[in-house]
Amino acid sequence: MWRAYRVIFRLRSSLHIGLRKVGNLQRTRPYVTGRAFWGALTMRLTRDAAGAGPATESLRYKDIGEQINQNLAFTYFYPATQAGGDYQVAWPWEKENLFRRRFLSSYQGTALSAFHESAAIGMLREVEFISPYTLDTGEPVFLVGYIFESKGSKLAWREALTRVQFGGERGYGWGDVGLIRIDDVKDDVLFGGKAKFDGSAKQVRICVSASEPLLAHTLAVNLPAKGEVESLVGREWRSYNCLHRYAGQHVEFVGVCFTPGSVVDQDLNLVIGKFGIWRRTDGSS
Repeated sequence: MWRAYRVIFRLRSSLHIGLRKVGNLQRTRPYVTGRAFWGALTMRLTRDAAGAGPATESLRYKDIGEQINQNLAFTYFYPATQAGGDYQVAWPWEKENLFRRRFLSSYQGTALSAFHESAAIGMLREVEFISPYTLDTGEPVFLVGYIFESKGSKLAWREALTRVQFGGERGYGWGDVGLIRIDDVKDDVLFGGKAKFDGSAKQVRICVSASEPLLAHTLAVNLPAKGEVESLVGREWRSYNCLHRYAGQHVEFVGVCFTPGSVVDQDLNLVIGKFGIWRRTDGSS
């Protein structure tokens, strides 16, 4: 049994969710993935649990991360602006050029060579980000998503969400968000009707109607959909491994997925899995 909440964050600094590199440009995804959300929440809960002590053992993060996957399910978080007393999500795949002009910008930087008193050779870089203000009208940008909590969960996730930071370049202050509100969801719809959910089963079920978009990465096996497909891979820190045990050395392969915005050909019943990844249900979940 799952209880659903709509969660609103205010974006307070630039936000970079790593996508791919093109030349010197490190592109950002135009949304917060479930893995990025899970990582931020895992970091916050682990460090809170450590108190004044060190939180440098990756097993602690592993344990908390598994608790999150067992007790919570979540959607991706999408940029939004305020409109009519509520929050209007800007879907990146609808009017893509307009979305990019409104929400995305980039920052250029380089390392310096003190000896030559100039930029170091080959160190020029450019990082794309979601702007905390729209680039055309200067409106504040928010992030909207949903969290599902299992019955009996003891995770202090509400308190943790007041001090989370998403994505990359966090050491420069990027990814800072302020929690605006957590609302109980009274009906069974997500994002104004883009999808429906059912929280009465073992896993949260999602129903997407024909011709509607997928709102998260969805495993592509036997999925009747049209859109971009990508192999979802992440780097992890696993100090308990015999090999590849340092930060970022372990490569975790999730699967081949349709990207958010892909359109389904027929009504589909899906479930939310670990890291917010959707997959087609086999009827037993």
